[in-house]
Amino acid sequence: MIRETVSVMRDFGRLREIAGIFIRYGWGDAIKRLGLNNVLGRANHLLHPKAALEVMHLPPEVRVRLAIEELGPTFVKLGQVLATRADIFPPHWIAEFSKLQDMVPPVPFDELLPELEATLGRSPFEVFKELDRQAVAGASIAQVHTARLQDGTPVVLKIRRPNIRARIDADLRLLSHLGRLLESEMPEMRRFQPGKIIGQFSKSLRKELDLAAEGRNTDHFARNFKDNPDVVFARIYWEFTSEGLLVMECINGIAGNDTQQAQQAGLELKRLAALGADTLLKMVLIDGFFHADPHPGNVFYLPDNRLAIIDCGMVGRITAERRDQIADLLASLVSRDYETILDILIAWAGNVQINEAKLASDLDEFLFNYESASLRQISFGRMLSDLTTVMRENNLSIPPDLSMLFKALITLEGLGRQLDPDFQIVRHLTPFVKQVIYARYMPAALLKRGQRGVLDVLNLATTLPRDFAKMVQEIRRGRVKIEFDLKRLDHFGHQIDHSTNRLTLGLLTSALIIGSSIVMTVKGGPTLFGLPAFGFLGFFIASVFGVWLMISIWRSGREN
Repeated sequence: MIRETVSVMRDFGRLREIAGIFIRYGWGDAIKRLGLNNVLGRANHLLHPKAALEVMHLPPEVRVRLAIEELGPTFVKLGQVLATRADIFPPHWIAEFSKLQDMVPPVPFDELLPELEATLGRSPFEVFKELDRQAVAGASIAQVHTARLQDGTPVVLKIRRPNIRARIDADLRLLSHLGRLLESEMPEMRRFQPGKIIGQFSKSLRKELDLAAEGRNTDHFARNFKDNPDVVFARIYWEFTSEGLLVMECINGIAGNDTQQAQQAGLELKRLAALGADTLLKMVLIDGFFHADPHPGNVFYLPDNRLAIIDCGMVGRITAERRDQIADLLASLVSRDYETILDILIAWAGNVQINEAKLASDLDEFLFNYESASLRQISFGRMLSDLTTVMRENNLSIPPDLSMLFKALITLEGLGRQLDPDFQIVRHLTPFVKQVIYARYMPAALLKRGQRGVLDVLNLATTLPRDFAKMVQEIRRGRVKIEFDLKRLDHFGHQIDHSTNRLTLGLLTSALIIGSSIVMTVKGGPTLFGLPAFGFLGFFIASVFGVWLMISIWRSGREN
């Protein structure tokens, strides 16, 4: 608790700025509900009194998006992550979050120069034969410049913005605190696991800050596709690459959203769409390591109908167990098997209380809408969106590690249909799903699971007697404890404590008034202002206690 308080106080200036921006866009009640009353009070005087009124006519999702844009890169990236959570937000919120862009004007090259010199150990103009001071692209974390090595090889430099790490670290600390507040102060938010979402987002964003990690991801993808010459990843020049600088091969190709130029170059768009689908599905279902942002800006079309994929900073990882679940879910969606879907969603629900009968009925209705549709009529992205709507209406949420995957699949289908109006991701999905399911029942896999099961049973058999004997000893010694984990019990205890203190003070004040009244009737003894001194002092102390008690009750009412 002390560490958390110190952390918040260290970032108090930024916290006050964040609170002020949300208040300006009409979210003061949310700030107050989270218990940030002091921040609210301090921030109010910094705001123009008409600021909130100017935006209150806007829909709430627009006001949130505007606030996020003003808060800077950390919150913009968080908004982009929330755009993948159709299980939490309705479609009009998702559409608004999708408008968030990670494009910002590049900083002057001279501001990058000191960190570049420190990274390279000398002037970059000595390291590179040519270096363009003008950025070709700018984003919130880094910006891109072109250069040539001493041998004339064209390369791309991705340079991290100066001082960006400190700002993002402060924002992530505050977001972590916000996640805990959402779970403690808003019980209805717990099923969405905001703390876990922010935790995974923080981990992902910190990796994006390390440009060398992006280089390692790129190399990892290159190894996974070394046997496929049609999928290209940039070569990383590790002798120049570090945490703040990524130097990689310059790939010249046709931008992923320029289908007209691709046609003019004689490329086969249907073949490119199929190659893109097979590439991502292999990443997800076979490798368990996938590019989490496969939008057209990260794809280039190369001669001979090849694909180049860049910007590998945002990636997703999937365990073997989760891959099996995904394969079963995708196969069930294709075959419209609602019982298997129901089992998977219940497994994902964890400890959340759900109405299984309602969920089963909603799934049956969901699949019925696609029962008579042909493959050509089915939009897989729309099917996933409808499924997440069913989950949201039944108080279920997608596990945080799968939200990026669903978004990637939807983005892939959109890109595929830009290239080929008849593109059907289901046709590409089926072979990969079959491969995962068949691999699960291969002799080697069955043997491995059998060995693991036998070892688990043997381990249980050998440790059970010792554990049972230990439990009996603890019972005999009276050391067995039954613990109850009651949410907000500490807060309830504080309320009881405050109420008891006020009651005690009220009784003491009453006693002082009654005692002083009796003393006032007794003649003799010292006087003060012509009145019995002890009676006068008693009334004075009782008045002070009474005023303090009224202020305490008034402040408590405001906080609640």
